[in-house]
Amino acid sequence: MALIEFEHVYKRYPGSANAAVDDLNLHIETGEFLTLLGPSGSGKTSTLMLLAGFEAPSAGFIRLDGKSIESLPPHLRNMGVVFQSYSLFPHMTVAENVAFPLSVRKVPATDIATKVSAALAKVHLESFAQRKPNQLSGGQQQRVALARALVFEPRVVLMDEPLSALDKKLREEMQLEIRRLHRELGVTMVFVTHDQSEAMTLSDRVAVFNQGRIEQLASPQVLYDSPANPFVASFLGDNNMVSATLEASETPAKEKGTIKVRTTGGQSLYACSRNSGLTGSDSLTLCVRPEFLQVAADRASLTTHNCLNGTLLDLIHQGDHWRLVARLNDVGKEDATEAQWFAKINPGALPQGLVVGQNLCLGFRPEDAWIF
Repeated sequence: MALIEFEHVYKRYPGSANAAVDDLNLHIETGEFLTLLGPSGSGKTSTLMLLAGFEAPSAGFIRLDGKSIESLPPHLRNMGVVFQSYSLFPHMTVAENVAFPLSVRKVPATDIATKVSAALAKVHLESFAQRKPNQLSGGQQQRVALARALVFEPRVVLMDEPLSALDKKLREEMQLEIRRLHRELGVTMVFVTHDQSEAMTLSDRVAVFNQGRIEQLASPQVLYDSPANPFVASFLGDNNMVSATLEASETPAKEKGTIKVRTTGGQSLYACSRNSGLTGSDSLTLCVRPEFLQVAADRASLTTHNCLNGTLLDLIHQGDHWRLVARLNDVGKEDATEAQWFAKINPGALPQGLVVGQNLCLGFRPEDAWIF
């Protein structure tokens, strides 16, 4: 049995025409790290608040260990919560902040001291116990918030975008810290973020939310390598897309197992399809990750069968790779989102002499392209 179960859960806020959470069915296993990922307003934070008990579902059931908890108040759910704003008491010391959940639970003072010391040791803040929150950095304050959420040994730890206020370096350090704590403690963690990199780094599984529903629930690798639809493909990592229609089912000998499609601009391409029974009347979307693109000044220099012609708009050095921005020549102005493609090219594979404004060819293998 799953530790946590959402069964046909709806949440509609007063005055809203649409449900914030729309027929959610989700099982969370004991000890797993599950991330709720999605854009603003997709329902991920509402789902977390429903689980924490700060919001009540409009319909449906939420179960913990098989028992319904929709009417159970937050303090009886045995869940630690870490908020984006840390929510530390400014007049209390670090130790007092961490001790607060134990004090309200009437834990004996001698036990509180022991548990607070152990919690601060877990986040490497033993020597900061007598400081006030305003004497700490943002990363240290977040560690205190984590210690406070862990000090009463909850069954589940819920985190609502806890790292979004930190700079890039601190955020990456805290991601590793949270990974370490999860691995060492084995506690079930549910994490909300809109940052795809954060979700990829931390999670056992990721639930990609959109308009109150889960588009796909899988491991980070499966989501990236086998997205269920264009929304997941574009939200988790960079992705290039172009509209197409089925042109033929037959393929050349060297392209076995692929289908032939024609873009709106009239170019024929070969790609893999995870859909069966496609017909010429289907509206298709072809997707290619930027790292799978080859770039050449002319088609003869490509080693791939597929080629799209474009114009180089920008060339950006990003350390371990070059980021190329190109506009496809065969896509109309009305298709602006499809017209601009990105490529990630290793420095050693960058053609010599590329200049902004010149024509180039973008190539890719059929097995590196998806058809939806």
